[in-house]
Amino acid sequence: MSSTPHDPFYSSPFGPFYRRHTPYMVQPEYRIYEMNKRLQSRTEDSDNLWWDAFATEFFEDDATLTLSFCLEDGPKRYTIGRTLIPRYFSTVFEGGVTDLYYILKHSKESYHNSSITVDCDQCTMVTQHGKPMFTKVCTEGRLILEFTFDDLMRIKTWHFTIRQYRELVPRSILAMHAQDPQVLEQLSKNITRMGLTNFTLNYLRLCVILEPMQELMSRHKTYNLSPRDCLKTCLFQKWQRMVAPPAEPTRQPTTKRRKRKNSTSSTSNSSAGNNANSTNSKKKSAAANLSLSSQVPELGALQSCSLNPGRDGALCHSAALTPTGQFKEKH
Repeated sequence: MSSTPHDPFYSSPFGPFYRRHTPYMVQPEYRIYEMNKRLQSRTEDSDNLWWDAFATEFFEDDATLTLSFCLEDGPKRYTIGRTLIPRYFSTVFEGGVTDLYYILKHSKESYHNSSITVDCDQCTMVTQHGKPMFTKVCTEGRLILEFTFDDLMRIKTWHFTIRQYRELVPRSILAMHAQDPQVLEQLSKNITRMGLTNFTLNYLRLCVILEPMQELMSRHKTYNLSPRDCLKTCLFQKWQRMVAPPAEPTRQPTTKRRKRKNSTSSTSNSSAGNNANSTNSKKKSAAANLSLSSQVPELGALQSCSLNPGRDGALCHSAALTPTGQFKEKH
């Protein structure tokens, strides 16, 4: 098969000066094509390491992924960080999806100093479902991507706004069960909500709890501290940032000519200095007497909680602060 000028790897026969540039710099959406290919190479044995490698290849370390859509109870907007992105993609396949890819049409590109923005108002997320029935779901919306302008060209921000979706059932399946009204009624029901499976929606709701806890989990993983100690340390550092005075700019010392002072002025100055020092020492002693629990009431009523997700990604335990200032465990 001969290459054509439309092939991203096409090489002109007229020499290297007519050769096409690297597709990354010419077509940023080519990275979406590569991501689709990587998702197609997924197998049933793909574990968390595979999904983490997938996210590392296509997303920056500080990347964010945002989904906006409207359900029966109102509009929803979920934003997750880089550590939760691999699990998001894996939940799509756990909900019965066998194939996932994105189609971008008439996208607009804008180049900045350190980033490239791709705005596609006609983006379609196509998912092929194998269960509970063979269905093709086309989720349409607007996709805005921000890539880093470097050799890796990874995604920094991902924002997908879902407008509508369609669930397509093959005619052959309908003809096969034409005489069975129960099966036809089952086929007429939607298997997704706005193109998203229940697995994905439940995970996005769980991320509302998990996202603020990323600092605790990172500290627990790095320093091997207990959940109680992680929470105490984070609260103490937050308290330190609240009470710490703003840093004053350094002043350059000015050289002034000394003037001889009489004994009366020096005596009055020394007495005033002693009074100021005594006042400062009283303030320091009063501040030292204030306990940490009075500044941060949460520290005095901490209960141990578990940070390990349970089955289906749900938390085993969580803690809530009651009006009396104590933590109440929820199972």
